[in-house]
Amino acid sequence: MSDRLRFGIFLAPFHPAGENPTLLIEGDLGLIEHLDRLGYDEAWIGEHHSAGTEIIASPEIFIAAAAQRTRRIKLGTGVTSISYHNPFWVAERAVQLDHMTRGRFMLGMGPGSLPSDAAMVGLDMPRTRELLEQGVGIVHQLLTTDEPVTFENDRWKLVDARLHLRPYSNPLFDMAVAAVASPAGPSIAGQYGMGLLSIGATTAAGFDILGLHWDVMEERAAHFGTAVDRDKWRLVGMMHIAETKEQAYKDVEHGIEQWFQYFQHTAAFPQMAVGDGTTVREYIDFVNESGLGTIGTADEACEQIDRLMKQSNGGFGAYLMLAHDWANPERMKRSYELIARHVMPQFQGQSWSTQQAAARAAAAREHLSKSNMAAVEAATAKYASALAAKG
Repeated sequence: MSDRLRFGIFLAPFHPAGENPTLLIEGDLGLIEHLDRLGYDEAWIGEHHSAGTEIIASPEIFIAAAAQRTRRIKLGTGVTSISYHNPFWVAERAVQLDHMTRGRFMLGMGPGSLPSDAAMVGLDMPRTRELLEQGVGIVHQLLTTDEPVTFENDRWKLVDARLHLRPYSNPLFDMAVAAVASPAGPSIAGQYGMGLLSIGATTAAGFDILGLHWDVMEERAAHFGTAVDRDKWRLVGMMHIAETKEQAYKDVEHGIEQWFQYFQHTAAFPQMAVGDGTTVREYIDFVNESGLGTIGTADEACEQIDRLMKQSNGGFGAYLMLAHDWANPERMKRSYELIARHVMPQFQGQSWSTQQAAARAAAAREHLSKSNMAAVEAATAKYASALAAKG
């Protein structure tokens, strides 16, 4: 596994219902540009169709626009709800985006998180997980072989299906399967040697079973003769930091209440347990005390990532912040900048070298200062001697 931890975001997104969606989506695109300039590695974009808050219906369309505005950040579907789509179309769109982004595309797959989405296309949630397993297998076969795929169930039919474009990435772009609390996601990912998106990594249930998720991955990989890599394991958590803890607390007064109430009263997504608080301070305390995330300073953000490293029993490849509107856009962007300046270097091998260089210089300062002053004095004396010789 690489010693360099990657950083990114998981953009559902979470916006207050009733606000101008045109401006909100434009703001999301602007956020991706901001992260690209700051040196973030990845951004994963969600797919949702109901409940008024997670307003991106097609992560693929969003990624196509974001790719034109950015230079290096990788862009992934976070996640494509496989149960809603014929897997042939999923694979076809993924390959096109791989070409359009020159290899910056990533394909994340999941069953679909909102029951209110699934209900509108005639699915209940247990069925979406069954379709995920079938769909991932078909997508994997289409992308990794040229063998025709013939398959039929009550929702999809493929007859001698083949892709007519091969991926731009060699041999293939990153693919990952979403996981919250159950072992279903790790099991599928291990079977095909894919990455894992642990979306519920910092919920109470998700945190407790992080190590188990990787055990499932390794067991399934051994059973099917594939290989899994911790570098492709991405953990999603929540974070907002500021120059001081007091400033961070003030920042989130802007929108943390709306975010909590969405999960408490609107989204039928019980895996995202966010407690029963009713005040801003109760929400802040829940985030910090439950391990859900960090609202505070850069040092506290580093401590949170260290906890996740230990709980994962061997480390992971990327930390993705769950994007939210807790703070206003300016303070939200400032938080991402502070993370880039003060948190990312601690986990990417960029802090210790300059710190050690500063320590070495400080240790030698007295001796070197005396030597430098002696050199100045010698040069001054030499000049004075030369003037005296001329006179």
